[in-house]
Amino acid sequence: MIKFFLMVNKQGQTRLSKYYEHVDINKRTLLETEVIKSCLSRSNEQCSFIEYKDFKLIYRQYAALFIVVGVNDTENEMAIYEFIHNFVEVLDEYFSRVEHHLPPFFFVLNVQRKFSSNELRKCRNDP
Repeated sequence: MIKFFLMVNKQGQTRLSKYYEHVDINKRTLLETEVIKSCLSRSNEQCSFIEYKDFKLIYRQYAALFIVVGVNDTENEMAIYEFIHNFVEVLDEYFSRVEHHLPPFFFVLNVQRKFSSNELRKCRNDP
């Protein structure tokens, strides 16, 4: 099960976050800081799957953007790894003509609006 989804730039700033379990705002900040540090400190030659506390982190880098997904121990890492790529392809297709004309703020708001747990379930083929 997916616990959270983060989009982070190379400077370590969270650009988008979506949590699928309640996490207190103070704990979110600490969690994001530790998760981002764990992913950004790794080299390209290292595995994109990280064991972190009681869950796994799966991440991919696209230019200056890192996408990190936190999942429980039973989730298939390769399925999530491919899900990230499919998600990026959908965003690229959907926003390719629009993103150059909109301010970044509106782009992020639009992504957040489109990004819901129902869409995640559809991508994962859950009932």
